[in-house]
Amino acid sequence: MNSTLQHERARDARGTDKEVGMSYDTLRRGRYSRACQAYCITAVTLRRRPVFAEFVAARLLVRELRRLHDDEAVRSLAWVVMPDHLHWLLQLGDEGVLGQVVKTLKGRSAVAINRRLGRSGSVWQRAYFDRAIRREADIRPAARYIVANPLRAGLVGDIRCYPHWDCIWMTDGVSHPL
Repeated sequence: MNSTLQHERARDARGTDKEVGMSYDTLRRGRYSRACQAYCITAVTLRRRPVFAEFVAARLLVRELRRLHDDEAVRSLAWVVMPDHLHWLLQLGDEGVLGQVVKTLKGRSAVAINRRLGRSGSVWQRAYFDRAIRREADIRPAARYIVANPLRAGLVGDIRCYPHWDCIWMTDGVSHPL
């Protein structure tokens, strides 16, 4: 193992930079999936390419998010599609397995995007980050964090101007406090 990767992993162990130097196997270690559990998922595009800066690519991903929701594999609570990644707050269905849900989303969206845009190859990084939400009281703060991503990134000044997000607490056009 090279010293740079060791150093980056040591930094991660202290909580300063979780993404740098994390291998796929490291991310999978200790991952446990429980039906009906709420999770925050972050999935990143390969080499952080801004695939979803293209409107059609972002909407194809949204279609697959909704399809998993409609198929009752998950209950989507909040999500935002950023140019090079996805944040998704979900609750697994009764038979849900987190790894299978994410694999299905990535696979279906990659096929649809590549077909529509005349591309080939991987869209997503192999790994993803997940965090189980154990307390009911933590769900809405997690949704707030997810929905505010385009604001923090400086993509828009008002979340209502960003087209690629949804939250179950804000779907009827009336502002509801999260």
